[in-house]
Amino acid sequence: MMIFRRGLATVTNATTMASLKKAGKVVCIGRNYADHIAELNNTRPKQPFFFLKPSSSILAPGEGPVVRPKGVDLHYEVELALVLGKRIKDFDEKDDKAALEAIDSYALSIDMTARNVQNEAKKKGLPWDICKGFDTFLPVSNVISKSAIPDPHNIELYLTVNDKVQQQDSTELMLFRIPKILGDVSKVMTLNPGDIILTGTPKGVGPVVPGDVMKAGIRIGGKELEEAKIEVKVEESTGAYQYGET
Repeated sequence: MMIFRRGLATVTNATTMASLKKAGKVVCIGRNYADHIAELNNTRPKQPFFFLKPSSSILAPGEGPVVRPKGVDLHYEVELALVLGKRIKDFDEKDDKAALEAIDSYALSIDMTARNVQNEAKKKGLPWDICKGFDTFLPVSNVISKSAIPDPHNIELYLTVNDKVQQQDSTELMLFRIPKILGDVSKVMTLNPGDIILTGTPKGVGPVVPGDVMKAGIRIGGKELEEAKIEVKVEESTGAYQYGET
């Protein structure tokens, strides 16, 4: 039986990698770091802007490479992922304590993006499903216990390509913090236990090509969080998809 309180419903199930891969939905917050907005010449949103990725894009540790579809300009975007442990609807964004209570666990993620496909979609006013939704387009770390990240707004995210640092910034730079994110998203769609929210990427996004190796992680107070480490290679697709203008 669920107990409802202030827009939340408690559950007892803890997150596992198997349950993570079966997430009901993956909600992605876009344009949540000012310098990232600037580097892509985007407009700063007045409220959280979000889109969805399919759970079929999730790539677990050791499951294989990120696959670049033919004709795609493939970009990386490192992000902190929240895994929800409670049902949320019309969440009160002023309740910081309840926001953290709603989180079951965390993961690090890389939101892979077909940038040329996205640029065309933005130009023509088309949805982003294709540019964000390919299989393997969401590498994740192992599940991170909530106790390992006491303050999700004060951790360092980093990503390297072939051991060269490309992204490295603190989550304290988020434009919209987690309570605001939960409030705005849950006004539109009910968030259920096991749903994943990607909280946005800092500056430094860029391309990767087959043969490149991405590594990503989290540091807290300068100390590496072992369970947050990601290491994944990029390979060329042998599948049927070939990018063509819409």
